[in-house]
Amino acid sequence: MTTRKVYADNSSTSFPKAPGVSAAIKDFLDNIGCNVNRGGYADAYNVALDILETRQLLASMFHVGDPREVVFTPSTTYSLNMLLHGFLQSGDHIITTSMEHNAVMRPLHALAEKGVSCDVVPCDKNGLLDADSITSAIKKETRAVVMLHASNVCGTVMPIAAVSEICDEHQIRLIVDAAQTAGVIDIDANKIDALAFAGHKGLLGPQGIGGFVIKKEFADEIAPLITGGTGSFSHKTEQPDLLPDKFESGTMNIPAILGLKKAIEYINLVGMESIREKEMLLTSTFISAMKGIKGVNVIGKDDTVGRVAVVSVDFAGNDNAEIAAALDRDYGIMTRCGLHCAPIAHKTMGTYPHGTVRFSFGHLNTMDDVEYIVRSIKAILKDGGSVLSPARFP
Repeated sequence: MTTRKVYADNSSTSFPKAPGVSAAIKDFLDNIGCNVNRGGYADAYNVALDILETRQLLASMFHVGDPREVVFTPSTTYSLNMLLHGFLQSGDHIITTSMEHNAVMRPLHALAEKGVSCDVVPCDKNGLLDADSITSAIKKETRAVVMLHASNVCGTVMPIAAVSEICDEHQIRLIVDAAQTAGVIDIDANKIDALAFAGHKGLLGPQGIGGFVIKKEFADEIAPLITGGTGSFSHKTEQPDLLPDKFESGTMNIPAILGLKKAIEYINLVGMESIREKEMLLTSTFISAMKGIKGVNVIGKDDTVGRVAVVSVDFAGNDNAEIAAALDRDYGIMTRCGLHCAPIAHKTMGTYPHGTVRFSFGHLNTMDDVEYIVRSIKAILKDGGSVLSPARFP
């Protein structure tokens, strides 16, 4: 058993986190610990300012002018549920794609039981959507398109700008799942009605924090799923209608928000473009090596054009779960094997029900990590792919 560890599961959650994240969380818990919007003292005001500055950082990253349009939630999944369930009603129609994560598909399934209809537009074998196919799916009852920005299965980036133009033309809303792209790809949220993001993936922050960026006029059309104390308008029993209070009832995850603030500051320091260039170099190196190994199939695009650093591999003639287990146990390489909470995407790409082994890189991975992964895969396959008698190399 090796003592080396290589983390290749960044599309699930980034690791390590950005420098300063854990220190910010610890400092708050050890030395401050107060709430916001509930206390009339200096520490509470200072923390409230930190939270406002985090909204401002996110507003700037997504090119929106008003930080009040940034709403914090526990995750992308919470954000998508709040947006979809708060907006759609019985008789409405919505369009999505055949590459979606269950964070979209399960809320839509639940809404279907309440009378909301849905059309799933097919994508090609590389996971790419033809934007024009959205147009043909639009009906008079269509109120929105909801779709991911990039696949968590194969990394393919979707044509959001083209879909946005179609939605504008037909006066329907566009809701985007940016779990795999926020912090990695420059996104102009002005062209999107609501953009759901995860704080713990490309934004390099801690788990338990995410949110959405929403246009004010769209927010006016959405009913809050959770109501309660916001620290504002406390003399009223009605939920406040202003942003972000309308969607932020209860105590906020302040430690995670402060950790996210440090992470975004780090991204701004290093530069999003620099981060993406590093991730694409690692991805390109890995894909090139995989294409040269017999019995290894890269699922989806086999280059770095229009993708993020997520690569799914199908080990033909072998059990993918056994390969992943051998990588972990014998070489300390952490991946994710299976359907990746996206069975509809695997059906699209022909890897259902057996799934794939997913390798996802972050800019804190190294070229040596990639080379080690490649050598490990070759050693396992040389030994027949069996987890019972693993091959070794110096």
